[in-house]
Amino acid sequence: MKTSIAKRIIAVAAAGLISASAVAQEEASSLDELLNMVRQSKIAESKEHKQREAEFRRQKANQQALLTKAQNTRASEEARSERLEAKYQEQEVMVQQKREQLEERMGSLKELFGQLTSTAGDLRANMSNSLVSAQYPGRTEFLDTLIEKMNSQTKLPTIEEIERVWFELQREIVESGKVVKFNSTVIKPDGEQVEQEVVRVGNFNLVSGGKYLEMNEGKLSELVRQPSGEYLTMAQNLQSATSGFTAFGVDPTGPTGGSYLKAMINSPSIVERWHQGGPVGYIITTVGVFAMLLAIWRLIVLSGVSAKVNAQLRSSSPNTNNPLGRVLAVAEENKGVDGETLELKMEEAVLKERPAIESGLNLLKIISMVAPLLGLLGTVVGMIVTFQAITIFGAGDPKAMAGGISGALVTTVLGLCVAIPTVLMHTVVNGRAKRVLHILEEQSAGIVAENAERK
Repeated sequence: MKTSIAKRIIAVAAAGLISASAVAQEEASSLDELLNMVRQSKIAESKEHKQREAEFRRQKANQQALLTKAQNTRASEEARSERLEAKYQEQEVMVQQKREQLEERMGSLKELFGQLTSTAGDLRANMSNSLVSAQYPGRTEFLDTLIEKMNSQTKLPTIEEIERVWFELQREIVESGKVVKFNSTVIKPDGEQVEQEVVRVGNFNLVSGGKYLEMNEGKLSELVRQPSGEYLTMAQNLQSATSGFTAFGVDPTGPTGGSYLKAMINSPSIVERWHQGGPVGYIITTVGVFAMLLAIWRLIVLSGVSAKVNAQLRSSSPNTNNPLGRVLAVAEENKGVDGETLELKMEEAVLKERPAIESGLNLLKIISMVAPLLGLLGTVVGMIVTFQAITIFGAGDPKAMAGGISGALVTTVLGLCVAIPTVLMHTVVNGRAKRVLHILEEQSAGIVAENAERK
């Protein structure tokens, strides 16, 4: 019993030792074998510990060598830094002396180089935007080198470079007064690049193939929107001209970017202005066209009626193809009646003719009054839309706001353009109608007076 307990205690202790070791052990079949396994495990652990201690000693010696090397390197670099610092101080003094010597030797040339640098900078900016550079590309490259030299402390420009600045200034002035032709690559609105003849009008405009061109970053391209046909015809005539004087639309703001030409071609045409009126503008236009057609039709009809009435005045027998003839026919039919009855008959006959003669006059009058109101309605609607856009996007772009207001006022213009001629046409047509009615009333009154005299 005691032997069994002792075996168990030894087994538990051995199991603890075995589990603590790094080497996996197999299960012992006897107590002696277990003791042997424990002894071997201790021997293996002792050997491993000795190896680790040896490795630690080697690494310690290596670390000490590295530390010594690093300390030696730091001392060497510190000494080198002190030498470089001293040399830097010496060279800084030398540079200062050389600068003073340079300033003394340059003398008045310093002011000259300053003016030359300023002139070269201005010339470079002008030549970059000049249309002359389309014919002579790459003119600014030497200016970049020249300005770099003049801003340097170690380089000086040559006489040839300074003389070339003067030459380019003179060439820019001379070329700005010439009309010349040259070949260059032109970018079409669809992106196609075509080699074709280009005409340069001084430093103002470039045209090719009867179209105006613009230059962006040294590249020529056709304007997407071109001026009116008159200017394009002039451009074509200039393109085909060989000598003499040719009329041409020159943009005076060409050297400053062609702002006038851009503003002119970007201005909406009459058709585009009309479309800005929107649905209200279309309604006003339709009403205006109807009013003009009605007025012209009534004017033609009344002119024919007036001619027939004039012919009736020269005739002694009544003709029923005109209002006066029909009124005179009524008088012929009632010769034997008394004066009051005849007067009533004649008034009745004139009243019957009045609606046909005055037909359309009231409608023209209504249109002349309604057209401005429709224009005002369209303007109010457009202003509402504009202010809604300002509320959403803000008023940071005055052009957009001005464009919206301009579009809103188009309907007012359309309304006035319809009302004014409609009023004039109504006046003309009404005058013709009143003339015919005046003749009818005059003739009927004369017939009644003659009948009263006879009785």
